[in-house]
Amino acid sequence: MGTELLTDDLSGAPAASPRRWLFAVTILTGSFLLFLVQPLVARLALPRLGGAPNVWNSAMLVYQALLLGGYAYAHALSRPAVGRQALVHLALLVAAAFTLPIALPALAPPEAGQEALWVPWLFLLTIGPVFFVVSAQAPLMQQWFAAHPKAGDPYPLYAASNLGSFAGLLAYPLLVEPLLPLVEQSRYWAFGYGALVLLVALVALARRTAPAPAAIAAAAETAAGPAPDARRIALWLALSAVPSGLMLSTTTHLTTDIFAMPLLWVIPLGLYLLSFSIAFAEKRGAARIMTLAAPVVIAAAGALAMLGSSRPSLLAVAASLTLLFVVAVALHARLYEDRPEPARLTQFYLVMSAGGVLGGLFTALIAPLVFDWTWEHPILILAAAALLPLGIWSGLLARLFPSEQGARLGIIALLFALFIGALRLFDRSMLNDEWGAIDLAIFAALILAAVLLAARRWAFVAACAALIAALGAMVQAQTSLAGLRSRSYFGIYTVRDGTDGLRQLIHGTTLHGVQRLDDDGRLEPTTYYGREAGVGLALAKAPALFGEKARIGVVGLGVGTLACYKRPGQTWTFFEIDPAVLAYSTRGQFTFMNSCAPQAPTIIGDARLQLEKLPAASFDILVVDAFSSDAIPLHLMTREAQEGYFRTLAPDGLLLMHISNRFIRLEPVLSALAKEGKLSSAVRIDIPTGQGQTGSTWVAMSRDPALLRALTADGKWRPLASPAAEVWRDDYASILPHLIWTNFH
Repeated sequence: MGTELLTDDLSGAPAASPRRWLFAVTILTGSFLLFLVQPLVARLALPRLGGAPNVWNSAMLVYQALLLGGYAYAHALSRPAVGRQALVHLALLVAAAFTLPIALPALAPPEAGQEALWVPWLFLLTIGPVFFVVSAQAPLMQQWFAAHPKAGDPYPLYAASNLGSFAGLLAYPLLVEPLLPLVEQSRYWAFGYGALVLLVALVALARRTAPAPAAIAAAAETAAGPAPDARRIALWLALSAVPSGLMLSTTTHLTTDIFAMPLLWVIPLGLYLLSFSIAFAEKRGAARIMTLAAPVVIAAAGALAMLGSSRPSLLAVAASLTLLFVVAVALHARLYEDRPEPARLTQFYLVMSAGGVLGGLFTALIAPLVFDWTWEHPILILAAAALLPLGIWSGLLARLFPSEQGARLGIIALLFALFIGALRLFDRSMLNDEWGAIDLAIFAALILAAVLLAARRWAFVAACAALIAALGAMVQAQTSLAGLRSRSYFGIYTVRDGTDGLRQLIHGTTLHGVQRLDDDGRLEPTTYYGREAGVGLALAKAPALFGEKARIGVVGLGVGTLACYKRPGQTWTFFEIDPAVLAYSTRGQFTFMNSCAPQAPTIIGDARLQLEKLPAASFDILVVDAFSSDAIPLHLMTREAQEGYFRTLAPDGLLLMHISNRFIRLEPVLSALAKEGKLSSAVRIDIPTGQGQTGSTWVAMSRDPALLRALTADGKWRPLASPAAEVWRDDYASILPHLIWTNFH
C-alpha cells in the first residue's frame, strides 16, 4: 500500500476516507498490549511478592495512576497540529522502547510493613515508561480520528479500546502463561510494541495535514456549548470512581471471603473492561437493557454476595461478578450519555481516568488502613445504588400511592418489612445449606420490595442498605466491634470462639489454626498438624532420624501449632511474612509458641528471600506451610524455590511441604520437581475424625533414599502421583492443568 493511499488531504480536495478501520486496529492493538502486560509483570514479580490479593490491587493502582498520567499527557498534547503531536508521540514511543524487554529492577526487598509502598514502586520502575506512553493511545487516536471532517462520533472507538483490553487480559491466563516462559512472553510483547509503533506511524501519515485540535475546538465551540461545570465534572468522577473501586473490592471480596484463588483476580478486571465495550458502543440496545435491569441486579446480587461472606458458595461468586458487570455497564452508560462534544474528548477521558484512580486509591490504599474487613465493598454497592439511572422505575410509587404522604408511609412500611424479612432469611440460611421453597419465596419478596422502592432514589439506597445489613453486615460489625479481627497487607484475620470449646484463627475463608480452650495445660496439635498428619509423623521421628539436637525450620507460623512438637535440645526457627500473624501467637490469644517454644525466633519477611540469607545446611528438617488464605503462593513451589530449600538443608535433610488445597491438585507439580531433582519422595494424606482435626496432604522429599525409607517404614505414606508434564519454574508455571473443577460448586 502506497503512502499516498494512507494520507487524507484535509486541506484541499474532497476529503478521503477517515480510515476508521486503521484507527480501530491501532487502538485495539495498544489496549491489547496494555492489558496483556499487567498480568505479565505481576507474574514476573511473583517470586518477590507472593500471592496476596493486595499485591494485585497495588499493581492495579499503579496501572490506574499511569493511565491517568497517559491521559493527562494526551490532553496536554492536544493543542498543536496532529502532525506535531505525532512527532512527539512517536519520539516518546521510541524512547520508551529502550526499556524493553521488560525486566524487574534490582530493588532491595521491603521492610516488614512497608509492602503497600514498595510494591507500587517496584511496578512503577518495571513498566512505568512503556505503560505511560501506550496508555495515551486511546484518547490520542480518537482525537486524531475526529480531526477528519467525515469522521463522525469518535467515542464508540473507546469500545474497541476496551475490547482489546479484555482480549489481552483473557489471553494471558488461557494462552500466554500456559504456552510461554516469562522470557519469551517479554520478548513477544516487545515485538508487539514494535508493531504498535508502526501502526501509530501509519495513523500519523493518515492525518499529517489535519489542523490543530484547538482550531477544531474553536470551530465547534458553538456546538460544544459551555465548558463543563464543577458539578458535571464531579458526576463524571463519581461515575468512574465507583465501578473502578467496585472492581478492586470485588477482587478482594472474592479472594478473601468466598474463594481464595489467584485465577479470580483477572476476572473482575476483565468484566470491568468489557463493560466499557457495551456502554460506549454505537448500538445502545444492550446498554439500555442492562441499565434497566441494574436496580434488580444490585438488590438481588448484592444480597447474595453479602450472604456469601458468611456462607461461601459458587452462587455468591456468580452474584458478585454479575453485580460488578451490570453496575459497571449502567454507570459507564450514564457516563457515555453525558459525554461532551469531541472537542473536549481528552478532558473527558482525563476526568474519567482520575475517577478510576480515586476508586483505586479508596480500595487499594485507604480501605486496608481504615477498615478491619472488606467494608469498602458494601459501601461501594450503596454508592452505585445512589448513582444508578432509575429510569422507568421512578414512576412505580406514583401509581401505587397518588399522594406524597401515602408514598412516604408506603416506603417506611416496605423498608421495615424488607429488613425483618432479610433477617429471617439470614437466620434460615445459617441453619441450612440449601434453600427451600420458603427461602426462595422470601428472597423473591425482598427483591420485589427493593425494586418497588427504586421509585425514590433515597428509598432504594435505604433498601439496599437494609438488605446488606441484615444479610451479613451486622454479623461482621459485631466481630469488628468485639476486636476479634485484624487486617494487614496480606489478609484479614478473624478469631472465633466456638461453642465446642475451640478457638479458631480464620484467614479469609481458610482455617489457619485451632486451639482447645479446655486443655488443662496440655497443648495438643490440631487441624492440619495432628499426630497422624504427615508433619506430625515426621516431627515425631526427628530424634531417631537426626538425633536429639535436630535443627528445624518452619515456613509459615499460623498460630504456632507445630511448636507442640519441639523437644528439649532441638533448635527451631520460624519464618512468617506477616507481623499481624505473629501477634496472635505472642499476645495470649494462642499460646502454642509461648508454652512450647518461647525462645524460638520468628524471622519476619518473605521466607524464600530470608532463607537465601542463611548459611548452607542450616536445617535438618524444613517445613513449608505458607498459605495466603486458601492459596499456596506459587513462587514457593518452583524449581528455584526448591533449590533454595535444599541449599539450607543438610545433605540428608528432609523437606516437608503442605499442599492441602480445595481447588488445585499440587501433587503432580511436586512429583515433577522430585523427578527432575532425583529426590526420594512420598505423600501422606490424613483424614482424621477427632475434634479440632482437619484433613491434610503432606509431601516429604529428601536427597537421601535411606532417610525417606526410615520415615515411611510405618506404611502410612505412599509414592507421589505421576509427575506433571512441565516443571514449574520462576519463569513458567500454569495452574490451569491442575484445577479441580468438581470442587467449584
